Formats: sequence, C-alpha cells, structure tokens
Amino acid sequence: MVEPLPAKTPLLRVENLQVHFPVFQGVVLQRQVGTIKAVDGLNFEIKTGETLGLVGESGCGKSTTGRAILQLQCPTAGRVYFQGQDLTQMQGEELRQVRRRMQTVFQDPYASLNPRMSAGRIVGEPLEIHGLTPENGKRERVEELLSLVGLSPQLANRYPHEFSGGQRQRLAIARAIAVNPDFIVGDEPIAALDVSIQAQITNLMQDLQQALELTYLFIAHDLSVVRHISDRVAVMYLGKIVELAARDGLYDNPQHPYTQALLSAVPIPDPEVEVRRERIILQGEVPSPLNPPPGCNFQTRCPRATEICRQDPEPEFRDRGEGHFVACHWVD
Repeated sequence: MVEPLPAKTPLLRVENLQVHFPVFQGVVLQRQVGTIKAVDGLNFEIKTGETLGLVGESGCGKSTTGRAILQLQCPTAGRVYFQGQDLTQMQGEELRQVRRRMQTVFQDPYASLNPRMSAGRIVGEPLEIHGLTPENGKRERVEELLSLVGLSPQLANRYPHEFSGGQRQRLAIARAIAVNPDFIVGDEPIAALDVSIQAQITNLMQDLQQALELTYLFIAHDLSVVRHISDRVAVMYLGKIVELAARDGLYDNPQHPYTQALLSAVPIPDPEVEVRRERIILQGEVPSPLNPPPGCNFQTRCPRATEICRQDPEPEFRDRGEGHFVACHWVD
C-alpha cells in the first residue's frame, strides 16, 4: 500500500511528458509519413490538496495529458511520478494497485456510464474490483456515496437513462471517490452540462475536495470556472504549456501573449470596464500538430512575434519570479 506523503511534497510530478502519434500512409504496405505531437515536453507538479487548472483551445492536448498521467495513454517519453513512484515504469498488478489512488471524471456523462448497469452497481463496481468492502457492507457504502454527491439512495436501482445529465455526472463522481483516491483528473467534467447545472457540479467537487482531502487536475475551457476552482492555472497551446502561475497572478498579470488573448475574451460583468478594455483578436488558425512551426509554436498568430520567435530553439519555459513560469522570448 502506498503511504501518503507530507502535505508540502508534490503529489504528482511530470517531467518532459510526450505523447506522439505516428501517421501512416498506404493500405497494404504502410509507411510512417509523420508524427502528431499531441503532448510535447510538459513539466509541472501538483501539490497535495491543490487544484491545478489546465486550459487551452480544443485539440491542444489537455485531455491527452490527463490520460497520459493516469497511464490510460502510454507516453512516448517522459516520466510521471505519483507519490514518488514512477508510473511509466509500472505494469500489471503493480500499476493497478497504484491506480486506485488516482481516478477520473470524464467529460460526457452519457458515454462514461454503462447503460446496462444500475446506479448502485456502477458506484459499487470499484469496491468489488479492489476488494475494499465486504459484501454485507457494500450496499451501505453505495448509499453513503450517493448521499455524498447529492443523490437519494433510493435511486440506486435506476439506470443511467433515467437520470438527467447533472445526475449522471454526480454518479460518475460517486464512482470516482468510491475507492478513496488521493488524486482525480476532471476531464472537462462540466462541459456537457447545462449552464444552470455547471455551478452545482463545480461546487460539489470543491466540497468533496475539502471533505475527502482530494487533489485535482481540472481540465476545462471556461476560464471563469477555472478561476473559481483552481489554485494554480496552466495554459496549453499546441501540445506545450506556455504559462503556469498561481490563479490570481495569472489572471491579474498574464504575461504570455496567448494567455492575454484568452483572458481578453472572457466577459466582465461591468459595462464600464468592458468598454475600456482591449480585445485581442488572434489572426489565422492553430497550426497542425503534425507540422508545428519552427521556434515558438505561437509565432504564426502572435501579434508580438519577430524573427527570433521564428527560429530554433524554442523559448525556454522558466520561472520569471514567484512561481510564474512563462515560455516567451519577450517576457522579462
């Protein structure tokens, strides 16, 4: 059994994480014609009890990063250390035992639940797999988990199609916390829900984090939600993290041009401020991860790009002070 580390020790550390997908051409005699660099050299850590928000445009590699951390997707290179253990070197039963400490809540509550299983079986299945509850205590534990996520224990015999989207996501969260994990990857857990339900699920996850001492990697598009739930925020672009900082430091003083453009698109509920602030409109499309540009990945759309940005090597991702990491040539 893995013993928890002291609170100030990083629960999770990612070093040079890469996930590349080969592209083949031909029907009979296939040959590799390229490589999609979905995740390309990430370095970060998550401390015990904190929430790291991961944001960026669709296709930038956020979900692939979450799957690679959990070893649901085998990394091409790099290391993932969880509670001091290198997950990339584990296989079989050893990995399965450590995986009990790591769970995920997927984006789509309609696809992530087995339609042939009742709510009680869905929540109770992890208990059976890991042998955590004796048979005579399983029902009580399932009812307790349903209550924790705001569902009536009387709903245990219903099937997923009998629940609303928000209720299904509560079921998915109950399943995730059933095995008493330390770390949960929320892969856009509110993106498929109605706006009226998103705040409820976000608040539920925060309440459970306090009650169960959980650590989150929270992947999302909505920058307002990320600011609400996160302690630190990482911004991804084309497979790389371009800025990583404490929540208030990043939102109050964004330093990378891409982060500045993202935040300029967030509505502010103050007409006077909204009229005065500058809106940054990025030109062009995100380059293909199959053929990223030389130098800085963002140089094809950056309003500040110069010749140095278009040349190798790419800008160094380094601490610019007080734990504010930025990968940009023009940040002091």
